[in-house]
Amino acid sequence: MSYKAAVITVSDGCSRGERTDTSGPSLCRIIEEMGYEVTHIAIVPDERELIAEELIRCCDDLQVNLILTTGGTGFAKRDVTPEATMDVIERETRGIPEAMRAVSMQITPCGCLSRGVAGIRGCSLIINLPGSEKGARENFNAVKGAIDHALKMIESDGSANCAGN
Repeated sequence: MSYKAAVITVSDGCSRGERTDTSGPSLCRIIEEMGYEVTHIAIVPDERELIAEELIRCCDDLQVNLILTTGGTGFAKRDVTPEATMDVIERETRGIPEAMRAVSMQITPCGCLSRGVAGIRGCSLIINLPGSEKGARENFNAVKGAIDHALKMIESDGSANCAGN
């Protein structure tokens, strides 16, 4: 099955044209290699309301299956992507960020400092990733093997068969 995906880069600098986004395009390549169709790309500033609006648009209006955000998951005062995500999701999926942080901790002791969350809104799965290209790739690669199954479960009327996975 082919899924639709969106990548949202959260960055004040990129949104103002002061920095070049490298993490967003890198994530697009990874999910296209997985066979997903990237139907929406956006760059938004570190503003909670604007991030939430973009997430809602992707979920409710564009009916995107997988939404990856990159940026805004750290400790800086303007890092509010997790809060914006929690504002819009209906069900949190804690295992995804737990797995990402576990893998990240094997690479760098700072891996535990990502505050990214993941959750479901309607038929969409939202995953927050770090803003650095390297961190975004490493974190998503840690969980990408489970994404197809997660999306199948979201689409199913009941519980998807987990046997053999």
